[in-house]
Amino acid sequence: MKEAKYLKLNDIEAYKIAFHLSNYIWEIVIKWDFFAKQTIGAQFVDAGDSMSSNIAEGFGRWGKKDKIKFYRYSQGSRKECYDWNEKSRVRKLVTEDEYNHIFQELEKLGPAIGRLIKFTNEKLSE
Repeated sequence: MKEAKYLKLNDIEAYKIAFHLSNYIWEIVIKWDFFAKQTIGAQFVDAGDSMSSNIAEGFGRWGKKDKIKFYRYSQGSRKECYDWNEKSRVRKLVTEDEYNHIFQELEKLGPAIGRLIKFTNEKLSE
């Protein structure tokens, strides 16, 4: 008899992208001066961390609507990160390469979260 395979959090593409991106943002912000960390940095890190943590929380929820609610929160945090990334570039806190990497990962994350929502909608009954 074949053993059932259960989906694990680390199997989810959106979670992996968000987790790695949040740590990338942390590594950049941790080097900023006090003022930049306390203003933009803390909120940028919070928004970045919120992307993966909301996916994790949604994954741990029981009902379909509850799961999707948290996946949508993650999308909101992703949009917030666009804003912090842009402000960081304009205020010369990130290099052009750092800005572009964050932007590209945010671009990949949106469709990945969308696929997670679609999968959840199709596979769960309630």
